[in-house]
Amino acid sequence: MTPTQRTGDLDSEAPGAGPDPEPRAGDELGIQAGPGAGQAPEPETGLAPEPEAELEAELEAELHAGFLAEAAHWLHGLFGPADRATAAVGRILDVGSGPGMASRALADAFPRAQVVAVDRSAALLARAEARAAEHGLAGRITTRRAERPEEFARSGPVDLIWTGNVCRHLGDQQAAVRSLASALRPGGLLAVAERGLPPRFLPRDIGIGRPGLQARLDAAVEEQVTARRSRLPGATSVVEDWPCLLASAGLVPAGSRTFLIEFPAPLDVPVRRHLHTRLHGLLTDLGERLDLVDRLTVEQLLDGDSCTGVLWRPDAFYLTAVTVHTARLCRPLATS
Repeated sequence: MTPTQRTGDLDSEAPGAGPDPEPRAGDELGIQAGPGAGQAPEPETGLAPEPEAELEAELEAELHAGFLAEAAHWLHGLFGPADRATAAVGRILDVGSGPGMASRALADAFPRAQVVAVDRSAALLARAEARAAEHGLAGRITTRRAERPEEFARSGPVDLIWTGNVCRHLGDQQAAVRSLASALRPGGLLAVAERGLPPRFLPRDIGIGRPGLQARLDAAVEEQVTARRSRLPGATSVVEDWPCLLASAGLVPAGSRTFLIEFPAPLDVPVRRHLHTRLHGLLTDLGERLDLVDRLTVEQLLDGDSCTGVLWRPDAFYLTAVTVHTARLCRPLATS
């Protein structure tokens, strides 16, 4: 299987399973589990991710490696000609770094920059350190454990901040953007990867259960995300117009771009394993939001010995899109 132009190749080391898919509502900084929608959030326990969730974050990050490399190259271009961009960016924050896939892409795109991977999971930060060492970047990628948005500004002035699927896990998304913006130096750039198109991986009619299963799974996830967001500390309703949110934080929008991530059928094993763990997490997390027929259908899709299961069926695919919004700090922000 060869992914389309905007995906890049999967690393052969992709690990195995873990649960779920939509944003992890209890993770204050979020996990770099691959920007995208449709993933099931974990309960707001305030605890670090479970080991199986960390493995799933790693696997999904591997799927999105090509997108991250392309996005980092695009960000490099926003700083101007190649020599000027390379010279302009000396320090980068990867907020909600997870296993460090974006950190690696940013370090490759900005060869003179020091990259700080920030996350709340010590295990995922350890994996980010290991990945940096594996690719000869240990001297340029460091890690920092942080829990809350107000800690971002303590990282000192930086030239570029990348954050994937972080703000959505915080009660006050506008305040989170302001915290991120406060860490920028004048001329610095904030890149926010939030939402896009939910991953699609099944035809409308899969030959078992009722047609339209994927659409109903997406609808159940959205209902659950809305309910869980309302219970987050400091939950504030806001129109998720990211260029507007960036402008309200005192930044000047610098452009948005949507990146396609596609693995057509027939899928290779790493992508199938990701879909299997995604469905397992959805079944566990959505619970009674699914009717009996749909629950039984998902169970059939999870059957590793059945030709109708997602590990074997020839019609399974993977298609999603991620939108990255950028904005620049043109002058120092006023302090209150």
